[in-house]
Formats: sequence, structure tokens, C-alpha cells
Amino acid sequence: MAECTACELLKEKFPEAVRGIEEFRGEAHVTVDKGQLRAVMTFLKESDRTCYDLLIDMAGVDSGSESPRFMVVYLLHSMKFNNRLEIKIGVPEGAAVDTVSDIWKAADWMEREVYDLFGIEFSRHPDLRRILLPDDFVGHPLKKDYPLRGVDFEKPFPVCLEEEKGNQADA
Repeated sequence: MAECTACELLKEKFPEAVRGIEEFRGEAHVTVDKGQLRAVMTFLKESDRTCYDLLIDMAGVDSGSESPRFMVVYLLHSMKFNNRLEIKIGVPEGAAVDTVSDIWKAADWMEREVYDLFGIEFSRHPDLRRILLPDDFVGHPLKKDYPLRGVDFEKPFPVCLEEEKGNQADA
């Protein structure tokens, strides 16, 4: 594996938190214990030897029947060293993840998106509510057990259908 300073530092400073390190196409992927997420992320941002000052992306993954069911993946970038690091945590169904929105402001909306589409909650998030779907939407559509055609697919827009009937009656 290519040299990964951040990986070595994480193994040294948080030996109980690092669950695994993988390399793929020259980028490091570190699996971290969910309970140590904030400490690891704070260290990665504030350490002079890592300087991961940019949260590029964040995503949820539903593994279906595996345990833990979900993963939350963070893609970090260091402007100073021009390198990337992926941090992954396993999240059991129904468990909450600590927010990192106070570490990287960009995480605010990213966490809301993961919550909206997967139902993964982020504790101490300043405004955890739906961001892509209406507030009254039932379910989380990127979960593997969400119906492929959605709920009530035969009648997706009941309000629009009633308006259309009213317009036809007027003509």
C-alpha cells in the first residue's frame, strides 16, 4: 500500500478506534468505530500532519442483511497535502451517529440528505429534518427494503388527479 501518513497516525493515536485500513487505486479507506468518530474527525482536521480541512462528500450505504446494516462514508480532502481520505463507520439499524456539522459546516446538509434518504439520525445536529422529500413523505427511499414502486404507486398524486377531474367537469 502507498504511504498513508493519516492512516499511520490514526493507528498510533486511536488504536481501539481503527477497525481496518484498505487501499484502492491509490486512496486510503479507514473504517472507524462509530463511538470514536468525533475524536477521529477532529484530529484529522486539526492535526498539522493531516490537515483534512475539506469534507468533499458524505454518503449512506444500506447493505441489506449484513450487520451492521448501514455505513456512513465521509470523503475528506487536505488542501495542504493535496490528498484524500475516506472514513467509514458501521451503523446498526436504529442507531444514531454523532454529527460532524460543527467540525465541517458542509456536513450540515449532507447529514440531512443521509437522514432523509436512509433514515440514519445524527445526534446533536442543529436542524435534522428532510431536505429532498416533503415533510409528510413516509419512509426513506434508499433503504433496500423500501418498495421499488413506492407506497401507493397506483395513485402517486391524488391532489393532481382530483384537480384534473374538476377541470374535465368544467369543460
